[in-house]
Amino acid sequence: MKIIEPSFEILTPFNEGIFHLEACARTCYKSESDGTQEKAKDLIRKIMKRGHESVIEHVSMSVRIVCDRGVSHEIVRHRLASYSQESTRYCNYGKEDHIKFIKPCFFPELPIGVCVPEDDYTYLPDASHTWLSSMFFAEKDYNKMLENGCSPQEARSVLPNSLKTEIVMTANCREWRHFFRLRTAKAAHPQMREIARPMLDAFKNLVPVLFDDINYE
Repeated sequence: MKIIEPSFEILTPFNEGIFHLEACARTCYKSESDGTQEKAKDLIRKIMKRGHESVIEHVSMSVRIVCDRGVSHEIVRHRLASYSQESTRYCNYGKEDHIKFIKPCFFPELPIGVCVPEDDYTYLPDASHTWLSSMFFAEKDYNKMLENGCSPQEARSVLPNSLKTEIVMTANCREWRHFFRLRTAKAAHPQMREIARPMLDAFKNLVPVLFDDINYE
C-alpha cells in the first residue's frame, strides 16, 4: 500500500476571463469598456458588492482534486457542477504495485509513501495503527478477490473511504464561491477543509477580484 496526501490542480487558465465577465456585465447597463483590466476589475467589484452574482456564472473553472472517496462524496453534493471521477468499477488496482490511500489529516504521525506489513509500526498511537492495519487488510483482501476471479467492480466492495480517488470538478465562479463558503468553514469536515482552504487560496491568487472577500479562520 502507499499513503499519499491530498492535492489539487487548477486545469482552467483564467486568461481573458475577466474581460468576458466585463462584457457580460456591461450588457446589463449598455456601457462601454475602455479595454483595460483594471476597469474590468472595478466593474466586477461593483456588481459583486451589489450582490449581482449572476454575472459571474458566465465563466467556469475546472479543478482536478486528489482526495479520498469520503471527501469526494461530499464534493459531488454540489449540484451546479460537472464531474468526472476515477471509476472503481473499471480501474483495476491489482495491476498497480500498490493501492493508494489518502493520509487522514487527524493522524499526522502516519508515514507518507510505500508501507509494507513487515515493517514495525508499533511506534504509532493505537488509532493510527488501527487505520494502517485496516488499509493493509483492504489491499490484501481486494487483491485476493481478484485472484479468486472477481471483477474490479466486485472486488471494490472491500475498499474503504480512505481509498485515493481523482475527480475533476467544473463549476461557474458563482458556484465556486458557494463551494468555498461551505467547505472552508469550521463546520466542514477536517479532510474537506484540508483541501478546500488551499484551493481557495489558489483561486484568490488567480482571480482575487472574485474570491478575496471569502475568508476562513
